[in-house]
Amino acid sequence: MSSLQMIQEQFPQEILSTHSFRGDDTVIIKPENLRVIAQFLKETPDLDFNFLMDVTAVDYLQAGKKPRFEVVYHFYSLKGNHRLRVKVPVEEKTPEVDTLSDFWPSANWYEREIWDMFGIKFKGHPNLKRILMYEEFKGHPLRKDYPFDKRQPLVGPE
Repeated sequence: MSSLQMIQEQFPQEILSTHSFRGDDTVIIKPENLRVIAQFLKETPDLDFNFLMDVTAVDYLQAGKKPRFEVVYHFYSLKGNHRLRVKVPVEEKTPEVDTLSDFWPSANWYEREIWDMFGIKFKGHPNLKRILMYEEFKGHPLRKDYPFDKRQPLVGPE
């Protein structure tokens, strides 16, 4: 049984859609179910997604897609040699999802980067602060509506 089939069987009401293209399996889930599905992916022996390869975000402002944001997780099973992409739609009014840093410690820095660049918060994150920009930086530079010519406060040695 494939990863997608196992997830659909276990969480039929929590899955928004799935697809597979050229061996890349993708599942789109409801945001409120992220932690329970992530735990299932990690702890189910037949899946064993023990490696979080990447977490990123997408801003669909110019594409007009609703909801505006998506957080995208790329999982890999070293034992099973298979991959899975999990997409979580995120509303613009409350851009927030649960942290996965307690399941995969590498999520800590990925989530901080997404917070810094897109302004998406991760509930329960142990240290959600900027990682690339300085603390006084205003806004989130990878948002499609961020003004590219915006002046930022100058910060120097004290």
